[in-house]
Amino acid sequence: MGFFGRMATLIKSNINDLISKSEDPEKMLNQVIVDMNTQLVEAKKQVAVAIADEKRLQKQLQSETTVAEEWQRKAMLAIRAGDDELAKEALLRKKEHDQLAATFQDQWQKQKNATDQLKLALRALNNKIEEAKRKKNVLIAQQRRAVAMKSIQETMSGLSETSAFDTFDRMAEKINQLEAEAEAGAELSEEYSGDVLKHKFSKLEATSGADADLEALKRQMGLIPAAEVAPVRVEAEVTPEEAELSEEEMVELEAALAELKAREV
Repeated sequence: MGFFGRMATLIKSNINDLISKSEDPEKMLNQVIVDMNTQLVEAKKQVAVAIADEKRLQKQLQSETTVAEEWQRKAMLAIRAGDDELAKEALLRKKEHDQLAATFQDQWQKQKNATDQLKLALRALNNKIEEAKRKKNVLIAQQRRAVAMKSIQETMSGLSETSAFDTFDRMAEKINQLEAEAEAGAELSEEYSGDVLKHKFSKLEATSGADADLEALKRQMGLIPAAEVAPVRVEAEVTPEEAELSEEEMVELEAALAELKAREV
C-alpha cells in the first residue's frame, strides 16, 4: 500500500472506536492529530520531490528543443553556403535532439500528470486532517460532557438514598429543639433572676402606653365621651415638718419593698 493509501486508511478509521478503546480519549485524539500532521509533512516532502522532477524534465525538454533548433539554423546556414553535405550532417544532429526532446516531452507530461494528481491528493489529505481536527474538538467536548453527566448522575444517585435525607431532617429537628430550649432558658432567667419588682414595673410600663393610646383612639372615634378637664389644684406649701415626715415615710416604704423582695427571692 502506498503512502497516500496508508494515510487514507488512517483518516477513514472510526475515531469513535478510538474513544471507546482508549483510557484517555482526549489524549488519544490529540496524538492521532499529531501523527496525521507528521505524515502530512512527509507527504508534502514527497510532492515537493515530484514537482522538482517535473521541473527538471521540463528544463531538459526545453534544452533539447533549443539544441535541435540551433542545428536546424546551422543546416540552413550550410545550404546558403552551398555545402549540402554539411547541411545533411546538421540535420542528422537536429533529428537526434528532436528525438531526445520527444522523449523528454513524454516523460515530462507523465510526470506533470502525476504531480498534478499528487497535489490534488495532498490538498484532499489536508482537508481531511482539518476535518478531523474539527471533529476532534466536537468529540472532546462530547466526551467531557458525558463525563460530567456521569459524575452528576452518580452524585444524584448517592443523594437519592433516604438515609441521608433522614439524617439531615433529624439533625435539623434537633437543632430547632436546642434553639427553643435556649430561648426558653433565657426567658426564665430574665424573669426569675435579678430585681423581680423592677421587672414587673417594666412590664407595666410597656403595656400602659398601649392602653393610653387605645383610649385616645376610642375618644377620637366617639366611642367614649371626651375626657373632662380636671380643675387645677393648687398645692399647699409644704412645711419643713411635713417634708421631714415625707422622708420618713419614704424610708419606711423602701424598707417594706426590701422585705417584700427578700420574701419573693
